[in-house]
Amino acid sequence: MAEINHFEYGWITPALSYALSVLGSALGLVCAGRIRTATGAGQRAWWGLLAAWALGGTAIWAMHFVAMLAVAVAGTRIRYDVPLTAASTAIAVAAVGIGLAIVGTGRLSAVRLLAGGLFAGAGVAAMHYTGMAAMRLDGTLGFDRVRMALSVVIAVLAATVALWLSMTVRRGLAVAASALVMGVAVNGMHFTGMSALSVHPHASRGELAGAEVNGLLVPIILAVVFGVVGLVYALLAAPTDDDRAGMAYLDARRDGSAQDVAAEPAPDPVGLRGRSTLGQPGTPFPSRRDAGRR
Repeated sequence: MAEINHFEYGWITPALSYALSVLGSALGLVCAGRIRTATGAGQRAWWGLLAAWALGGTAIWAMHFVAMLAVAVAGTRIRYDVPLTAASTAIAVAAVGIGLAIVGTGRLSAVRLLAGGLFAGAGVAAMHYTGMAAMRLDGTLGFDRVRMALSVVIAVLAATVALWLSMTVRRGLAVAASALVMGVAVNGMHFTGMSALSVHPHASRGELAGAEVNGLLVPIILAVVFGVVGLVYALLAAPTDDDRAGMAYLDARRDGSAQDVAAEPAPDPVGLRGRSTLGQPGTPFPSRRDAGRR
């Protein structure tokens, strides 16, 4: 068997892969939280799509490919089949999206959570081994079945925990802590699966088919960067609860049906009203003597 080095560049690629998984997990959890507060089916589908891209595309697939950059096999170069690599991306996003749809429709229950986690975890494992099958080298790939099974179990458990967190976690500190834990789970699944790999070399068959890592690196980095920027922009541009309250108040005043709310103060998200008592009932206006003292 050929010698396999999973950390050719030292700690750089594991650190980057973990950072990507944490970043994608945090964005995915925030987007999934918006699914619960969405007012219509279209908004729920939109936030579900963004959450699936953040979790499946960034936290899982991008982490997988960055970690694969450091894989080196003695005696052969490594290339990647582009269609299979693209298919692995689609598998990850679709699996996570379907898992979110299962747990996000109706009341969250143990049955829904287990079904969603099983589907999403199996999809994550399928993404991982599809991405590894895309490798082109002078050798035959082999896998230890026990470690393969262990990696699938880890993927299902990690996906189940991720779906549960996406439906229950709301506060910022909890989201950050959950993202750190999810990063450990995703990387643990990946490196467990990679430890099952073995390569049986054979005589060189000439030029290898597929694209080199350097050729795929730039478009993948651009996709990740634009994806993250788009997710952040979508989160910042989404209306908050205070914005919705203010718009509802203005719509009621505009429609002339605000008789009940006319006597109530308009929403004050900035909090300026609480800073001054000037003009409130029972509050005297300052006299000239008081103004002179000021």
